Amino acid sequence: MLRYTLRRVSLAVVQLGMLAVLVFLLTSLLPGDAAEVEFNEQAGMAQVAQLRDQLGLDRPAIERFADWAGSLLSGDLGTSLVSRGPVSDIITGSLGATAVLALVTAAILVPLAMLLGLLMGLREGSRTDQALSAVMVALNSVPDFVLALSLVAVFSLRLGLLPSTWVDVGAGDLLTRPALLVLPVAVLLARTVCLLSRQIRAGTIAALRADYTVQARRLGVPRAGLVLRHVLPNAAVPGVQELARTGDQLLGGVLIVEAVFAIPGTATALIDAVQSRDVPTVQALTLLLAAVAMALNIAADLVSYRLAPRTEVLR
Repeated sequence: MLRYTLRRVSLAVVQLGMLAVLVFLLTSLLPGDAAEVEFNEQAGMAQVAQLRDQLGLDRPAIERFADWAGSLLSGDLGTSLVSRGPVSDIITGSLGATAVLALVTAAILVPLAMLLGLLMGLREGSRTDQALSAVMVALNSVPDFVLALSLVAVFSLRLGLLPSTWVDVGAGDLLTRPALLVLPVAVLLARTVCLLSRQIRAGTIAALRADYTVQARRLGVPRAGLVLRHVLPNAAVPGVQELARTGDQLLGGVLIVEAVFAIPGTATALIDAVQSRDVPTVQALTLLLAAVAMALNIAADLVSYRLAPRTEVLR
C-alpha cells in the first residue's frame, strides 16, 4: 500500500513537471503579450518595447522558463504581469468562491448519488428504477451552459425566486445569502449526480449477484446488514472511481458556472489572465487545477483499495 502510494505520488510529480513545460510552451504561442494588451494599441512601438523590457518579456524563452521553474521549486508562483503583485495573492483571492462551490457540491453529491444509486440497484427493473434512469439520461444530455441559462431564465428572470449573479458578492457573504448557491450548485450537480449514481447502481447490482452475497442471504443475514456490510462497500468502489472522474468534469463545469453567474472564482481568474496575457497567472492556475485533478484520482484509488482490498488497483 505504501509503495503503491509513493509510486503514484512520484508519477504525479513527473506528470506535473511535464505539464509545466507544456503549459509554458503553449502560453508562449499566444498571440501578443501583456505589454501589447495593456496599451491596447494606444501607444507607440517604443512604449510597448519599454514595457516589454520592464516585464522581462523580451528575454529568450529558455531563460524565462528557467527562472519560472526555479521559482516554482522554491514555492514562488511568480509575479503577475498585470497587477505586478504576487500570483499567489490572485489565487488566494479567487479560491474562496470556488472552494465554497466545490465543498457544497461535494457535500450534496456524494450522499445523494449513493442514495439514488442504491435505490435503483436494490430495485432493479422496477418503475422507480426506470423512472430515475430516464430522468438521469435526459439530464446528462443537457449541456451545462444550456441548463444554467435555462434555470436563470425560469427561476431568476421569470419567477424572481433566486438571484442570477454573484456581482459584488464575496465568499464570506454566502453565509448570509445562501440563495446565491442554489442555481450554481444545481447546475454542477445535474450531470455529475447522474454519472455517479449510475455507477453505484451498476456496482450494487453486481454486488447483489456476487457469490458472497448469495451465500450470506442463504445464511439468513438480515437485509439491512447484507446491504451495509456486503453490498454497499463493494458498490462504492466503482462509485469512488467515478467520483474522481466527476471531479475532473466539475473543473470544466465550474468554468461555465462561474462565467454564467459572474462568480469571482478560480475559473474566472484564469479566463481574465488569458485575456490579459498574464502568463505567470495562467501557468500557476493551470498547474493548480491539474494538481487537484491528480490528487483526486490518487485518493480515489487508495479509497477503493481500502473498501475492497481484493481490487485490481494495485497491479
